[in-house]
Amino acid sequence: MSAKNKPSDSHSLVLPWKTRISVSALSAATDFFRRSDGTVNRHILSLLDLKASPNPNPVKGVKSSDIMVDPSRNLWFRLFVPADTDTTTTSLPVVIFFHGGGFTFLSPSSFAYDAVCRRFARKLPAVVISVNYRLSPEHRYPSQYDDGFDVIQFLNRSELKQLPDFADLSKCFLAGDSAGANLAHNVAIRASREGSQFQVVKIIGLISIQPFFGGEERTDSEIRLRKVPIVSLERADWLWKVFLPQGSDKDHEAVNVSGPKAVDISGLEYPETVVFVGGFDPLQDRQRGYYEWLKKSGKQARLIEYPNMMHAFYVFPELPESSQLIAQVKDFVSHKCKTSNS
Repeated sequence: MSAKNKPSDSHSLVLPWKTRISVSALSAATDFFRRSDGTVNRHILSLLDLKASPNPNPVKGVKSSDIMVDPSRNLWFRLFVPADTDTTTTSLPVVIFFHGGGFTFLSPSSFAYDAVCRRFARKLPAVVISVNYRLSPEHRYPSQYDDGFDVIQFLNRSELKQLPDFADLSKCFLAGDSAGANLAHNVAIRASREGSQFQVVKIIGLISIQPFFGGEERTDSEIRLRKVPIVSLERADWLWKVFLPQGSDKDHEAVNVSGPKAVDISGLEYPETVVFVGGFDPLQDRQRGYYEWLKKSGKQARLIEYPNMMHAFYVFPELPESSQLIAQVKDFVSHKCKTSNS
């Protein structure tokens, strides 16, 4: 399903002044923290990456806590639990969320992603698990995918006292935006391959918000929108370079997921997927290609387009389209939960 068509090249990106300032600052910060030698200035980044602390007492109807999975690699997740939902007669789905940031920046405690996951928990409603995976360039592929999959294993074998009784692990969704959506896809492949080992966790859907994909051959949208904010062509190339194993190119299966080296998922129980695309996102052609590849592989998939939105638009709550996307995610989750019962 495609909700809308892509915009014509003559259109220009129109944003409220508050969003324009935030987007410009985010783009400038990304360039400032990256070094030409392929490293990141983590010290200065830590000073400017505003953090939100977990709140054991509800704030705006949601309480949160941090759960450690493996201290040796600082693998943990932030747990968001809606407090105002009547759970006496029902259970809630569990959304395992992977944040964006090009595999290099941000965390579940970053203010923007704490706020996003809090909105998901309250609006869906759902129990949300936001994963703190390792970052590149200090930790390259496949560290991030290992961390994501290990959290699923942790949930499957652990009796977490912090997880509320109404959290239904038989109705799990993988979700993420940008690099987090790439991570969700690759974790879904691994979970589909090894699904027989999961007796508790059942993944029934995938929420892919503007996934971060790439490839050696430039697409039309990458060329046409090469200098847009947040995910310019130059920034994306740098992020892939510090993420991939030495000597790999951007047709690697983790990057060009529907390209010449794509994993064959036709025989896997890959979850039904909803893909969100923005008309001013240079990655849009690859995201549509991902959707078409899922369909050709025999998987259920939906495509929802926002022709006048840029990459990561939904993290800006002042945009009406942000609330619209969350409402569409709610519809997808509700639909999958109902059909999984039938």
